[in-house]
Amino acid sequence: MKAVQILLAVVLLALASSLASAYDPSPLQDFCVAINDTKNGVFVNGNFCKDPKLANANDFFFKGLNKPGNTSNPLGSEVTPVNVQQIPGLNTLGISLVRIDFAPKGLIPPHIHPRASEILVVEEGTLYVGFVTSNTENRLFTKVLKKGDVFVFPIGLIHFLLNVDDGNAVAFAGLSSQNPGVITIANAVFGSNPSISPDVLTKAFQVDKNVVNYLQKQF
Repeated sequence: MKAVQILLAVVLLALASSLASAYDPSPLQDFCVAINDTKNGVFVNGNFCKDPKLANANDFFFKGLNKPGNTSNPLGSEVTPVNVQQIPGLNTLGISLVRIDFAPKGLIPPHIHPRASEILVVEEGTLYVGFVTSNTENRLFTKVLKKGDVFVFPIGLIHFLLNVDDGNAVAFAGLSSQNPGVITIANAVFGSNPSISPDVLTKAFQVDKNVVNYLQKQF
């Protein structure tokens, strides 16, 4: 009887661990190509799936990641995503990709991906990157990356990327979700719709209300 109880406990622990670590459900078929047709599709993990017999090579294909993104914006950066919206065949596969272009001194501001870890490789230029751990310590991990260097951002942690060169920079990143999501901290806090009450933000940031009003106008 004791052996049975131990075995049951091990099985329950394994199931709990599996559920805790699975951000995107594991597929139960070869693929599940996403479609917007609610009449002829089956709803799986956020998308409807087309009949596998109707799938073709274009469902798993994206063209143009060799083209630089437009960095003519205040941040001097541009992200080109390749997720389930661009490649329907990524649905249920739990992966996606981005290309990140930087103008000189361009920035990807502090943000999080709520559903994915990220692994980044620098293709060109020099990047100063980092992430901050959760509130128990708020430790900052940073590194200066050059061409060919790789860095990992754990799921859900605030991270950033800055081009510290006087030339352009390019990086590619893989993410552990078909739809990792992104929350840019400044946009979310100061640009929410409707706006967060200045009374909340003045107390949270310990600044004057005029500062909060100014920041909210920027977003």
